[in-house]
Amino acid sequence: MTHVNVLDPGASPLDYYGFELRRLREAAGLTQRQLGDILNYTGSLVGQIETARKVPTVEFSERADAALVTGGLLSRLVGLVLRSQLPSWFREVAELEARATEICTFQTHMVHGLLQTPAYVSSVLGVLDETDLDDRTAVRLARQRIFEKDEPPILWVIISEAALHQEIGGPAVMRGQLAHLLSFERNPRINVQVLPFTAGAHAGSQGSFTLFRFESDPAIVYTEGYGSGHPTANPDTVADCSLRYDHLRAAALSLKDSAELIRRVMEERYGEEPSGGDPVA
Repeated sequence: MTHVNVLDPGASPLDYYGFELRRLREAAGLTQRQLGDILNYTGSLVGQIETARKVPTVEFSERADAALVTGGLLSRLVGLVLRSQLPSWFREVAELEARATEICTFQTHMVHGLLQTPAYVSSVLGVLDETDLDDRTAVRLARQRIFEKDEPPILWVIISEAALHQEIGGPAVMRGQLAHLLSFERNPRINVQVLPFTAGAHAGSQGSFTLFRFESDPAIVYTEGYGSGHPTANPDTVADCSLRYDHLRAAALSLKDSAELIRRVMEERYGEEPSGGDPVA
């Protein structure tokens, strides 16, 4: 008799997902291999997800919902599962991103996670540790689903020109990443400005930070260190960072000029015309 690993659905969101997937599959009278064939995945992958050894993706969940006629149950669960897989110190930030009506961020050396492409994410996360890299990449990309909401947040991103030149993942990865930034040129809810080298000394010299604003709750400032995050609603800190952000926005290039600089760096440094970039996950 085959041993069946029995999950405790209350142990974690990942365990609950696996429990529900197995329940739905068995109710449909399908083996793991049969369901895998229908979904165009291996039966082994289905088994790993059912036993909470593999993190499901959004695409897997959508296919399984359609095949098992779940009414979208797994697609609703997968967001919770992916958020639970974030580092514990970062989960609060993901919650802030999901609740915010406006996000204003300044980044000194790389593209913000909400605008990263899959290849760029993989290159960033793979430094020093390639363990479960596909799963960790999917988890980070899942944060971008906030832009699929009926009322997505307004995002203002100011990046240092250095981030355009920091070659993460190689020329092809950077071409795709910069093209992705250009794909938002006509999106009024996602705005990208570049702080050029010529700006000299600036109000963000102490490092990257993000401001989260909400419909009714106080604004929050978030800064980050190695393996730790520091959100605060201290009014003095929020006021200081809000002022700094206003000055950074004034010192940065306009939206149009920023796009022209991104395009120029992409063509001159990475050697290819923009092709629209990867879609937001």
